[in-house]
Amino acid sequence: MRRILIIGAGQSGLQLGLSLLAEGYDVTIMSARTPDEIRRGWVMSTQCMFDLALSHERAYGLNLWENETPRVEGLEVNLSMPPGQRALRVPGQLDAYGQSTDQRVKMAAWLELFEQRGGTVHYQGVTTSDLDGLTAMGRYDLTIVAAGKGDLVSLFDRDPSRSVHTAPQRGLAVSYVHGMEPDPLWPAPHVGFHAVPGLGELFVIPSYTLSGPCDILFWEAVPDGPLDQFKERLDPAEHLKRTLELTRQYTPWVYDRCRNVELTDARATLSGRYTPTVRRPVGELPSGGIVLGMADVVVANDPITGQGSNTASKCAASYLRSILAHGNQPFDRGWMVQTFELFWQGAGRAVTEWTNAMLQPLPEHVQQILGAAASNPAIARRFANGFSDPNDFQHWFLSPDKAASYLGSVAVG
Repeated sequence: MRRILIIGAGQSGLQLGLSLLAEGYDVTIMSARTPDEIRRGWVMSTQCMFDLALSHERAYGLNLWENETPRVEGLEVNLSMPPGQRALRVPGQLDAYGQSTDQRVKMAAWLELFEQRGGTVHYQGVTTSDLDGLTAMGRYDLTIVAAGKGDLVSLFDRDPSRSVHTAPQRGLAVSYVHGMEPDPLWPAPHVGFHAVPGLGELFVIPSYTLSGPCDILFWEAVPDGPLDQFKERLDPAEHLKRTLELTRQYTPWVYDRCRNVELTDARATLSGRYTPTVRRPVGELPSGGIVLGMADVVVANDPITGQGSNTASKCAASYLRSILAHGNQPFDRGWMVQTFELFWQGAGRAVTEWTNAMLQPLPEHVQQILGAAASNPAIARRFANGFSDPNDFQHWFLSPDKAASYLGSVAVG
């Protein structure tokens, strides 16, 4: 039986670990926190997972909250231009629903499930020195680093050929709330994307947290602009107050739904910023051992396209296929590079190119697409479903020529 060590207990690490257990592997996960510590901790993300990513969870019985979590039926794009006035509304229906489950709920339960299914968990933080010792002992056939924050990320060199940015592109501010009213124009659960050109974006995401169904208010602020008011960690009450004030000023149609909101719990806020980066997949340890980086360790995109958890799920599924196909052969450097390239070509590149494009001022051809989508449900639907499979965007959305061809075909059709 092949033995695999996974450092990190997030979406990718736990999904891969649980999947490998089901396939008969001996798997150990190292987690910096226990399930109870995760549940008592701060919110960690703004995840909304779409059908393709969710299918990887369902394949191994990991969809524990399918019936409790709101079913996201679509995605609505709004433009606030000038700020405070809605100039465009584009509602797009999803072919299959998405869902957003608070990672405090998911990761805590998945850790418990992992142990129930026979996996081994060591609850401790891991330094480079610790990892060096573990690999030098030769106890594991493969070691994967899936902890996207902290010391271990420095093992993986930035890939300048695939990394466009050298600084954070947005300041991030998240609030989980109860009491938000349904959208009167579209009462069914859907993700709201409210762009304030040149300043940032507000996302409204139906979700499920420790206390039940909720909504996430998520501001992405262009650095040093008027929305960038969360540079320091604020008291949760002050964080929500600023969130709502910005909502009232720049997206009043959303604020109208927020008059009775309150935080879901005492640790329901999150703020920060990071530089979107693609890293090389093989990390070298002082003693000469090598480890494979995974998900946001090696592909960390800005959350403007809501793809973090989706990409992590797809990475776990891709790595699983590569591990299963490799049989009893050694997990050497060549295999690690090939494994990452399969993921990059299958999912990583498309989402990175699309996300980087969405961080820039919208080019004329994208403005034309959104303008046409406002009155054409087929265009709006195709855009919404690209959030499940971003590979489709290369065929019509990212290129002016392909966009013109597509819009022409829709007009003729």
